[in-house]
Amino acid sequence: MSERSTVAAALASVRSRIALACTRAGRDPSSVTLVAVSKTHGVPAVEAAIAAGQRHFGENRVQEAQAKYPALKAAHRGLRLHLIGPLQTNKAAAAVALFDVIETLDRPRLAEVIAREIARQKRAPDLFVQVNTGDEPQKAGIPREEADAFIHQCLDMWDLPVRGLMCIPPVDEDPAPHFAWLAACAHRHGLGLLSMGMSADFETAIAHGATHVRLGTAIFGARPPVEAGQIRNPAAR
Repeated sequence: MSERSTVAAALASVRSRIALACTRAGRDPSSVTLVAVSKTHGVPAVEAAIAAGQRHFGENRVQEAQAKYPALKAAHRGLRLHLIGPLQTNKAAAAVALFDVIETLDRPRLAEVIAREIARQKRAPDLFVQVNTGDEPQKAGIPREEADAFIHQCLDMWDLPVRGLMCIPPVDEDPAPHFAWLAACAHRHGLGLLSMGMSADFETAIAHGATHVRLGTAIFGARPPVEAGQIRNPAAR
């Protein structure tokens, strides 16, 4: 099979599974947005997904997204690009300029810088606060015990366009309690969007109210190896 037909078949399978999970949860399938995680996959893979009707894409690194997506967004109206990897403050200006959704707002200093860039650029991506629901020291995200105060600051002090919450549960734990905790936190703050669930657990996330699921390997297959500093984008060379 060609890359285009392989990606199209994978997307059809994933969409069917999302619809079934929504039916089981008593939800409308249109209430769940599929974010195709294209990190380390090249432009041809993204174009194959676009040809199959996919419009929301996720990238982990600002630099890689800069190499791939400006031309893709110019060529395909309606693409929505999500930043789903940790964001350094020195990349915040570029992230605000390129991404339509930043899902990894997780600390006061970053909130301050994003607020300044939104005011300067007159461009406001939708924001999700990432919560480290497992309190894992190696993982990004605001700690659970600091989440409520930080969300209040983002909304009230910096007047940021926070639309929802995001989490990545520990790989060795049942994700359901983490999804339930995040949903309850979002409800406390009147936030309607929940980005939670990846290729291995998105059906459980949907059962707990996910509005966005982030799938990479289920759509594009295993990630290709990337050498340090290399961006897989032939069109950028």
